[in-house]
Amino acid sequence: MSDGRILVVDDEPGISQLCERLLARAGFEVETTNDPRAGLARLQNAGFDLLLADIRMPGLDGFAVMEAGQRAQPDLAVVIMTGFGTLETAMQALHQGADGLILKPFEQGSELVKTVRAALKERQQKTENARLRAIRPLLGMAETLFSETEPERLHTLVLDAVGQHLASPHAALYQRKAGEASLQRVAGRGRSLPEDYSRAAAGPVGRADHWNIPIWVFCEGPGEPDLQQAVAAAGLGAALCMPVGRAGGGLVLLAGRDPGEPNFQLADLELFGILARQADAALENARLVAELRARAQQIEAQQRALTQAEKMAAVGRLTASIAHEVNNPLQSVQNCLHLASRPELSAAERADYFRMAEEELDRLMQTVQRMLDYYRPGAIDRKATSIPETLEKTLALLERQLAEGNVKTRLTLPDDLPPALAVANQLQQVFFNLTLNALEAMPEGGELKISATREADQVVIRFRDTGRGIPAAQREQIFEPFVSAKEGGSGLGLSVSYGILTAHGGTLELEPVKGKGACFRVSLPCA
Repeated sequence: MSDGRILVVDDEPGISQLCERLLARAGFEVETTNDPRAGLARLQNAGFDLLLADIRMPGLDGFAVMEAGQRAQPDLAVVIMTGFGTLETAMQALHQGADGLILKPFEQGSELVKTVRAALKERQQKTENARLRAIRPLLGMAETLFSETEPERLHTLVLDAVGQHLASPHAALYQRKAGEASLQRVAGRGRSLPEDYSRAAAGPVGRADHWNIPIWVFCEGPGEPDLQQAVAAAGLGAALCMPVGRAGGGLVLLAGRDPGEPNFQLADLELFGILARQADAALENARLVAELRARAQQIEAQQRALTQAEKMAAVGRLTASIAHEVNNPLQSVQNCLHLASRPELSAAERADYFRMAEEELDRLMQTVQRMLDYYRPGAIDRKATSIPETLEKTLALLERQLAEGNVKTRLTLPDDLPPALAVANQLQQVFFNLTLNALEAMPEGGELKISATREADQVVIRFRDTGRGIPAAQREQIFEPFVSAKEGGSGLGLSVSYGILTAHGGTLELEPVKGKGACFRVSLPCA
């Protein structure tokens, strides 16, 4: 059973396939599409728990997809992806109802999964709040007493019912809180008996509560003198005290008639018992509703705080992703310029500091360019490209580094190898990254074997080195951004290559090998 159904909409196949791989590995059921309009059609015809969409897409941007998707599925959670790294973009996405935002390229694969899970959790809490809001009107569907949940108005309705059904111009409601001995008059009209303690020797109200039986007093005729005196002292001719025992406290209703009025009958007693139980249920219902309202308000307040915290966290992650990549070289440039400004330096020393600052700026520009290449690899102008010619150009560029690193290269290329359908300079960048990775994996020298074959309608190129290999813990994440098997690596070279080949309709895979080293398999469609 999956953790949820997710639809990924991104016009870049490399990004959508990367998201599918990461989320499927985390236990989600994932569908992907590179056409935003096709994504809208899926949202209108199938149920999803979450939409993961890019902001910038041709024909229809991510905001339009998000808006239309939430119209089709109101409970749909939305996470927006952006590679444009601006706070304005992030704030716009969050203000338009997105539940989360993540910057491309992802700093870590786990960051995407964490953002998706947080968005689904927020959606679940929103659904729970909606359910609580739907319960409120259902609680007010009962007639008469059960239609009122405000205690003061409910007390008025109870007193009205007592006066109407028992022909009693005098009525009161007494309540004893849990842990207390005395009863408190919470509502009343006309004359009423004084508040009393709950005990056997108390007045009519306290005695009814203590024994949990009705106390029926008529001042004219037989009866207990002390009770008759208490009722007459209150200016009443007859009184009926009806207790209703319940957990957490006692409830006593009083019905009174003026002197000279007829006494209560047995039918009045039975009717009063039913009315008292209805009143008790209605008052308990009102208490529960009050607690539910307070709980709902608490949940809504917590939800608002959580939503605000998630929005701020998304903006923080966006800012941190940018700062992480540019902070170190910028600090180096600042230090170099500060040192170069010292007057006691010689011209040669000052030139060295300027040279180091320039190198750090170059490194910063290369990092930014790699990030741009990762999520905008492009493969529009593909043409028939010679694999041997591209490999020779790549090895010529790295000839000095390979010689200095004591790395020998061996090319195995068949004469009838067909050209590949590719953008030549982008394919050269892929070969450059793979060769450079192999060189860095063999710091003490070694051998790099590069072979090419035709397999069906694909040209397959393999880069096999004799280096230290890829650690088992990193093999599944090796093509994710900012994951590097070498110390100090940016973790973008293989991600960039993966994105370029995916945009070309090809693949980049890590093949298993016997012995030490690593083998990367590149496949491209034949021209």
